[in-house]
Amino acid sequence: MTGSADEVRDGVSLTNLDQPLFDGADATKRDLVDYLDQVREPLVAQLRDRPLSVVRVLRGQKPFMQKNVPRYTPSWISTVSVWAEASRREVSYALCNDRRTLLWFGNQRAVEYHPTLTTVQRRDRPSHLVLDLDPPAPDTFPLVVSAAELVRQVLVEAGLTGVVKTSGAKGVHVFVPVDDSVPIEDVAAATRALAARAERLDPALATTAFIREDRGGRVFVDSTRSGGATVVSAYSPRLRPGVPVSFPLDWAELDQVTPADFTLRTVPGLLNGRDPWTERMPGPQRLPADLVAEGHTIPIARVQAMHEGKRRARARRAAEAD
Repeated sequence: MTGSADEVRDGVSLTNLDQPLFDGADATKRDLVDYLDQVREPLVAQLRDRPLSVVRVLRGQKPFMQKNVPRYTPSWISTVSVWAEASRREVSYALCNDRRTLLWFGNQRAVEYHPTLTTVQRRDRPSHLVLDLDPPAPDTFPLVVSAAELVRQVLVEAGLTGVVKTSGAKGVHVFVPVDDSVPIEDVAAATRALAARAERLDPALATTAFIREDRGGRVFVDSTRSGGATVVSAYSPRLRPGVPVSFPLDWAELDQVTPADFTLRTVPGLLNGRDPWTERMPGPQRLPADLVAEGHTIPIARVQAMHEGKRRARARRAAEAD
């Protein structure tokens, strides 16, 4: 792309645009900003009114996730304070509700965009249930496709409809919109139940094992993206070689593509002004009571893994002492 190294768009000063974005990106900061500007309408539609975390990559530094907005954040950027239980403090998150804010983030070299599953209007009610399917190795996307079909089957059996997108990394995300009558704990429980049901359909293919060494070459059906968790947005770039993008797909397309097909260079042309993620998203759905009840009998994977990790560490220490 051509042009000077600095310019102004929508009142936002854009600087050092011709610098390389990161090692292996094969793209400049200008390419990132241009991409964000080209897809601003569908991307902002996913980010609007959701506390936002971003992954930034500054020259000469390791990438980092930014939750709390920096002190130099312009006053015109909307923010919301959220209590962080882990750090016992208030965190001031940005709300990316317009083009100007998105351009400012692009100028800050924010490559990835991770909104929460709740909005500022309903912080106690997730808008979506999400299952994250993670393959055992980078070159095993066909296994993810097969696992996604398991998830689709259990959704259909539960009377639910979901949509799917590439994560922009190795796997896929399945989203199920839920109505605002369902509290966080019940959405999390239903997510665990769906993951367990998918695993039962084909335990040789899918696993809910949170500890990586227990997965045995199977696809991890991650049910922990719930509550205050974030999930990378549809249309967000990822900080990986070639700058792939999290891209919505029709279920029938899954076995015809690879995640690398969708990059900041290819996606604007593929979208051609459309927003397939929003177009395919069904309306909010009520979660079946039996699904929620089953989920409440299943331990939270992250907590269970923490306790199991401690148990194994004690066992190792005891064995070494002997």
